[in-house]
Amino acid sequence: MQKNGEKNMLTKQDIFAFLEKMGIRHTDTVTIHAALRKVGEIENGADGLIDGLKEYLSEGLLLVPTHTWANVNPKNPVFDVRSTVPCIGTLAKVAAFRKDGIRSLHPTHSMAAFGKNARAYIEGEEKSHTPAPVGGALSRLYDVGGKVLLCGVGHNRNTYLHSCEERIGVPNRLSEKPVAATIRLLSGEILSRPIRCHHAVGCGDVSAHYPKYEPAFRRAGAVTDGFLGDAPAQFCDCVTMCRVMERIYLAHPGELCFDDEPLPEELLDCVL
Repeated sequence: MQKNGEKNMLTKQDIFAFLEKMGIRHTDTVTIHAALRKVGEIENGADGLIDGLKEYLSEGLLLVPTHTWANVNPKNPVFDVRSTVPCIGTLAKVAAFRKDGIRSLHPTHSMAAFGKNARAYIEGEEKSHTPAPVGGALSRLYDVGGKVLLCGVGHNRNTYLHSCEERIGVPNRLSEKPVAATIRLLSGEILSRPIRCHHAVGCGDVSAHYPKYEPAFRRAGAVTDGFLGDAPAQFCDCVTMCRVMERIYLAHPGELCFDDEPLPEELLDCVL
């Protein structure tokens, strides 16, 4: 945002105006991925953004991914909800340890929940055997008609899409052998949990190829565009995105995001 050649600081009121313009309701369940440097200066920084989102979603729920998949591994298998630092950016690192949020106990794909029914929403994540199982916190975005907000990042950061693949049953997405993980609870109790990691045969990092689905999401009406500060933003409907991926997979099971080649026109047509 600029005025007279100078950048303005993003305020809480600016955040409210952005969310309203994007069509976000006060009752929505929203998860956010954001590159704060692209957004620009925010009043009170990452905390200010969380405060604005949380206050706007007064009858809903804010979910901030606090993933630790790069920090919890065979060499360091312990996830401590009190101290394990997220591996995915400033917003996650701030959200993970705020006193007004509740961080889930998934050892590799935890989320910090703020707002109505936060504790109930993330309950049971310590029982997960995969990154985004059906019934888990990421997958439940589909069940509650949730939304994904991408600010200054693309769908390669849209972790929700992993839950769609697990829901659809796309093969070759999870490691055959689980990795042993240890979860230390707030009480100090220790839980052991085998986790199958994200894995794609012949593809490397499957997330890197998710942006190729964006034209299909747009054709199906799943995306609303805007700007948060200086960052381009996409507000994405979880149910529609998942249904789009399912239709593409059923129409062409070989289209598993193994490359960055654009989706052919016939696959774009099948999403309608």
